[in-house]
Amino acid sequence: MNEALLRSLTPSVLGILVRRGADFAAAEDAVQDALVEAVRVWPDAPSPSSRLRSSRGDPIRDPKGWLTTVAWRKYLDATRADVARRRREDHVDQEPAPGPTPSVDDTLQLYFLCAHPALTPASAVALTLRAVGGLTTRQIAQAYLVPEATMAQRISRAKRTVSGVRFDRPGDVATVLRVLYLVFNEGYSGDVDLAAEAIRLTRQLAAAIDHPEVAGLLALMLLHHARRAARTAPDGSLVPLAEQDRGRWDTRAIAEGVEILQAALARDRLGEFQAQAAIAALHADAPTAAETDWVQIVEWYDELVRLTDSPVVRLNRAVAVGEADGPRAGLAALATLDAALPRHAAVAAYLHERDGDLTTAARLYAEAAHQAPNLAERDYLTRQAARLNSHRGR
Repeated sequence: MNEALLRSLTPSVLGILVRRGADFAAAEDAVQDALVEAVRVWPDAPSPSSRLRSSRGDPIRDPKGWLTTVAWRKYLDATRADVARRRREDHVDQEPAPGPTPSVDDTLQLYFLCAHPALTPASAVALTLRAVGGLTTRQIAQAYLVPEATMAQRISRAKRTVSGVRFDRPGDVATVLRVLYLVFNEGYSGDVDLAAEAIRLTRQLAAAIDHPEVAGLLALMLLHHARRAARTAPDGSLVPLAEQDRGRWDTRAIAEGVEILQAALARDRLGEFQAQAAIAALHADAPTAAETDWVQIVEWYDELVRLTDSPVVRLNRAVAVGEADGPRAGLAALATLDAALPRHAAVAAYLHERDGDLTTAARLYAEAAHQAPNLAERDYLTRQAARLNSHRGR
């Protein structure tokens, strides 16, 4: 059984069932049942293009058609158990004759459906991974470090929320992109690489819609993911960007990300993900940390502030200003922001250290360590505070 093939077919098969009139929640359950059946009867196949045969040896010439047929029958079986005879017969009458499945691809509409504004961000992420990504509830639960029963309830509530939504309404691309970026930022946990999964889903979305911000997000993901191997030391500790071994960066992913970004920027429809990708590209382009073009990075942050007016963007801009114009300029930019912002203390500590105020920097590093959102960041900030305190004690 080829898992990649099954997962790539999941959204289009689900879309076909919904377009035929199936309720989204029931259709999603039926597709999952069909995937289980596929695991049982399909043998291992080395690639999506390999010819498949059933467990009886019969060739499966149209895997998508096979999955669609099985899923539709699973849906009808469930319908027969749950609804009145008249409605059941209406659905039976709709069963198509055997043959190729329709060429209409509803994958894009599924993205919009799973990022419906009525859903919480956590529910939208879970539903996207399940319905579009083809992951099992167990895999999603492991990735987010929650019990499987909790994740099952979350997905079930999300499916009920969007069950009445039809495929004939335009969706919000920006919402879909935010959901995919949330998936990407979860990184890796359990047996699912969520960053790689987010890149796969964004590639799929880019194939379904010609939109510069979709391309911008894909470029941003590729450029960030290219540095992944260098972000942690062998002992698991965090390695900041300036100290990373750039020889470990994935140059192929960087080249692809830059190419995608350049094509998007050439369309002159700048959006926040394109601007973020441009900043990432400038970091990737620098042979060493000392050769980073911080002046141009500040200019891109100015564009990003104009696009988003986000305090988090302004916080990151303060770091860039500190590198381009000196730490006191960075501290002046930081002074205009709310000290309660996440990572504000860490940025202040770095800038004060750059300015030579080691006592204040050590105190702020310790404060930032207590506020850190994860263990790796907390350990790094604790070590920074200890390093400065040790230096002062000499």
